[in-house]
Amino acid sequence: MANKKIALALGLLLSISFCAIAQNKKTPTKPTTVIDKKVLANGQKVYETVCTVCHQSDGGGVPGLNPPLIGTDWVLGSKSRLIGIVLKGLQEKIEINGDSYDNIMPANDYLTDQEIANVLTFVRNSFGNKASAVKAEEVKALRSK
Repeated sequence: MANKKIALALGLLLSISFCAIAQNKKTPTKPTTVIDKKVLANGQKVYETVCTVCHQSDGGGVPGLNPPLIGTDWVLGSKSRLIGIVLKGLQEKIEINGDSYDNIMPANDYLTDQEIANVLTFVRNSFGNKASAVKAEEVKALRSK
């Protein structure tokens, strides 16, 4: 009987200790990056001038031809891959969310590094997307390869 009471007391003590430790742990938060409103506004201008015709004003694309820019790994994933597509174009069939797209995307290498950074930052933070900004230095580094 005494052993049961000791075991029960120890169990209770351990439970209280674990609860206290758990309450003292801070929940890690993801760092939030504030995107410059000027970058977004400039990116939107480039988007409206260069990209809207194929990817539409809502980023939804055109079924079977031009892919959507909403919530895809192509937009939210590798910045290098995305920058490369803008700089060099894309001439292969791709699949996004089970749908195929095979319209050729022309190279837009005539845009400045800053314009590409702005438009990609805009796309990565519009249409419900949320991703880190693209910097002109990243574009410049890939352009020179």
